[in-house]
Amino acid sequence: MGDHQLQVTIDQDSGFCFGVVYAIDMAEEILAEDGYLYCLGDIVHNDEEVERLKKMGLRIIEHADLKDLANEKVLIRAHGEAPDTYRTALENNITLIDASCPVVLKLQNRIKNSFDANEKILIFGKHGHAEVVGLQGQTDNEALVFQDIAELDNIDLPQNITLYSQTTKSMEKFYHVKDELLARGYNLKANDTICRQVSNRDQDLPKFVSKFDKIVFVSGRKSSNGKVLFEVCRKHNPNTYFISSASELQKSMFSPGDKVGIAGATSTPMWLMQDVKAELERF
Repeated sequence: MGDHQLQVTIDQDSGFCFGVVYAIDMAEEILAEDGYLYCLGDIVHNDEEVERLKKMGLRIIEHADLKDLANEKVLIRAHGEAPDTYRTALENNITLIDASCPVVLKLQNRIKNSFDANEKILIFGKHGHAEVVGLQGQTDNEALVFQDIAELDNIDLPQNITLYSQTTKSMEKFYHVKDELLARGYNLKANDTICRQVSNRDQDLPKFVSKFDKIVFVSGRKSSNGKVLFEVCRKHNPNTYFISSASELQKSMFSPGDKVGIAGATSTPMWLMQDVKAELERF
């Protein structure tokens, strides 16, 4: 062993949040028992983990498939679902295995109460994101979803508005949106509904990444939270690489003897970060 080897450390706070752990544990339990299980949408925004579970018998279906299914078990992932999913399941005698994250369920409930009170609702979130679709469903899809404040520039909003956020948005951006809406003179009820497990990661990551020469950030490309956390890493350590699997690593990214930190999204499995570490240690 020469001194040229990379010194590699995995961020122990990285990896699945409890909502994802809960959903995957539930899926694995039923797969062990029944040999197969339907899941509505990707169980987690990580292709490698989805593949692992598919090999165990997980069958990913889309909303359009639900109406053609009957007398089966279907898993609802951590992102949660809109009310019509539950209605369809009831009509088709589908048993829902509900692994909706409690943080998301609580938010759905708050949004529904606001909607029932006739409040004009804005949701700061990614268009078409699974969680956001479920949130919007609480308002009969009347809530206005925006992922960038500029989208509100030419929209005639009422004086009184209620703001919510997708749970995995950047806290910094949420407060920027809130301040901007207040500056525009609206009467704003702002609800910071960002998951604390996510926002704590925003705070812990800068400390972690500053200790290394290079950072390898491991995440699925579809992960909203991955995008947020990757930006946090890059801001505090410009030598940050985004990869989805160990095969994307290249020797040219590193210098001999580099101290390398590995971090990931709340949808990145620990085994994948361990694969990346093993690959780096071969360099």
